[in-house]
Amino acid sequence: MKKFIETLKNIYKIEDLRSRLGITLFLILIYRLGSYVSLPGVDPAQLTQLKNQTSGGLLGLLDMFSGGAFSKASIFALGIMPYISASIVIQLLGIAVPYFQRLQKEGESGTRKINQLTRYLTVVILLFQAPAYLVNLQAQLPATAFAITGVAFTFTSTVILTAGSMFVMWLGERITDKGIGNGISLIIMIGIIARLPHSVVAEFISRIEQQGGGMVMFLLEFVVLIVVFMAAILLVQGTRKIPVQYAKRIVGNKQYGGVRQYIPLKVNAAGVMPIIFAQAIMFIPITLVGFAKSDSLSGFAAAFTNHLGVWYNLTQFLLVIVFTYFYTAITVNPLQMAEDMKKNGGFIPGVKPGKKTVEFLDTIMSRITLPGSVFLGIITILPTFAMIAGINQQFAYFFGGTSLLILVGVVLDTLQQIESHLLMRHYDGLMKSGRIKGRTGGGAAAY
Repeated sequence: MKKFIETLKNIYKIEDLRSRLGITLFLILIYRLGSYVSLPGVDPAQLTQLKNQTSGGLLGLLDMFSGGAFSKASIFALGIMPYISASIVIQLLGIAVPYFQRLQKEGESGTRKINQLTRYLTVVILLFQAPAYLVNLQAQLPATAFAITGVAFTFTSTVILTAGSMFVMWLGERITDKGIGNGISLIIMIGIIARLPHSVVAEFISRIEQQGGGMVMFLLEFVVLIVVFMAAILLVQGTRKIPVQYAKRIVGNKQYGGVRQYIPLKVNAAGVMPIIFAQAIMFIPITLVGFAKSDSLSGFAAAFTNHLGVWYNLTQFLLVIVFTYFYTAITVNPLQMAEDMKKNGGFIPGVKPGKKTVEFLDTIMSRITLPGSVFLGIITILPTFAMIAGINQQFAYFFGGTSLLILVGVVLDTLQQIESHLLMRHYDGLMKSGRIKGRTGGGAAAY
């Protein structure tokens, strides 16, 4: 406790860090207040049916990412997810389209152009998602819930929803530039955390009402949750180090010795992106059927909109593995690593420089990615097993999936940012031993 209080004092002493934390908290407060502002013309008192629809299933997951704004028919109802979807599309285009490949190689100017195109694509996605959300809203609520109807309501609400999501994106960028960093990630994390107290209370009440060992089960759930969190931390931080021998002349005695250095290769170099990719694809069926309930569907649509079904979870598990390899392949470049080693006079003992080194690094990366991808797939479908075990659906989402990895990754990245400010000004870090490792080791990921 004394160490914690001393750390808070040190944080307060650093004016730049204090200012950045204050700006971050202020912008997050604006985001949370905006999530409670309902669309003009919608009666907030009649949103019960919409809240029931988003109490579980895929729409419950969407509501979690928006911090409850989706079920409140808020001006921030669509949240930051359209921007993430646009970012994913742009990254995929960067692999297949030469124009985007050139932009990625143009440095800062290319990055600015890519960011601009991502914003334009976000607006396009919003212009499709907003009307779909409004159609579902009008289907769920009684006619008396709307003071405005027809084209006027659809047009004005589409503009407001689009502007709301773009404003949330702007808040995230300001947090990145003026705040503590990780703006988009922090906004998603805050939305997830905002749902945690309600989920815990709901689970506690359900266990209290249960006859015979309800509290024991509640405590057991928390033990399992802590274990899963620790496993997620290991997955986020885990690295496999390959020793690389550097020939180095020892000045003075004219002897040559080996100075052993390492190339860190993460077991999970892709982070949370494979889960986001997979879930984005799994959201397609329910989007195509217009947010319909899975129990009213049949055949293919029923199988791939039932988040508790075998086919849904098996497909999502396999997609996570595939996308883990895919995203690792585009973020980790063995050829570039081999060239950098060659330029610095380095080599891997027993492996010839050049093509053999590239093949060796590629083989090692493939081998260590396999257990990481399988573990990531298991974490993705853990909430399903939690629901089958009788855990409240909203609370079950914290046992795995995107929500768990985002929480762990963003918290570690944020603590790493704070620790860097402390160490740079010769204060003790947040931990007594070792440095906090984020998802990227030296900086924060985008999300």
